[in-house]
Amino acid sequence: MNQAVIAAIRTRLKRIPLTRPWGPDVRDISIIEVEVTDSDGATGYGFSWTPSIGATAVKALIDDDITSFALGREAASRRWSEAWTHLHEAGGGGITTIALAGVDLGLWDLAARRESVSVTEFLGRAHRSLDTYGSGVNLHYPLAELVAQAERWAAAGFPAIKVKVGKPELAEDLDRLQAVREVIGPDVELMVDANQRWTLPQAVAAAHAFRPLDLTWLEEPLRADDLRGHVELKRETGVRIAVGENLHTEYRFAEFIDAGAADVLQPNVIRVGGITPALRIAELVQSADKELAFHLLPELSAQLAFAVAKPTRIEVVESAGFAELGALAEPTGLEFARGRVTGGPTLGTGIRFS
Repeated sequence: MNQAVIAAIRTRLKRIPLTRPWGPDVRDISIIEVEVTDSDGATGYGFSWTPSIGATAVKALIDDDITSFALGREAASRRWSEAWTHLHEAGGGGITTIALAGVDLGLWDLAARRESVSVTEFLGRAHRSLDTYGSGVNLHYPLAELVAQAERWAAAGFPAIKVKVGKPELAEDLDRLQAVREVIGPDVELMVDANQRWTLPQAVAAAHAFRPLDLTWLEEPLRADDLRGHVELKRETGVRIAVGENLHTEYRFAEFIDAGAADVLQPNVIRVGGITPALRIAELVQSADKELAFHLLPELSAQLAFAVAKPTRIEVVESAGFAELGALAEPTGLEFARGRVTGGPTLGTGIRFS
């Protein structure tokens, strides 16, 4: 039997307003829907994603360079590395891998649909349910609003929560975290995310100041590209460091692991290029006995996490899931409740946009 080849790739750019803006300059997220049709007439559905800038560039890269390369080639995700090599002159990661993700997801969705199963079942489901943690883009929230959010998370049964830090004065960060810790109590894990805001001396000072709060991890304390800085921060403070949402290739993840610069690795499935490289990164992280924690996109991340070897926890950002934003054409079948995620789609990824 002849192997089906890619016959068409179609894209559509969709901007989805955020009900709770992530800041003055982030009031919506952009989705580039991708449809991959093979020579047998079957179609798979994928998407690329950007939270603020770059969506039109991603769409153009898919429409121009990826489509011209992919047409007539085998409709299979195992060709990912060939496509990445083809795009490498435009950059090893970033716009290129974000664009590749849309097609890669479409091909995985297509492969699962051919077998009439979900992507998770196609990969091999290893976990029926996983822990989630409450998360928020909340550095701009007044203290009372932040505390109210933490109260909602505690009432919802999350076993862990994450808040943003990086105020101009460290004392304000400390006050906010102490208020959150009082609300959630000692048994709920508390993580913080600085979103690359600090210099090394600032990060060292913060790590020492936060020690009494019993933090589970300190996320992106420095610029994501600063491998040496993360190594030094780890050496000086011993703090558990989380990075990964802004690392775009498995090679960068390997560098951070080999250097002992991070304890928690957080690949974003779209930013690294889709399911194909995300699975390789997940295996790399878990084989190194580091914690894997996929970044954002819970409706997609959970489906992969169900299929990796060791249990992971899924990030659930308040008012930011596709379902909460009213962006989905139909439910995915995933259920997020009492700090756990269960279920899943019956066919493909189940992610179709309205």
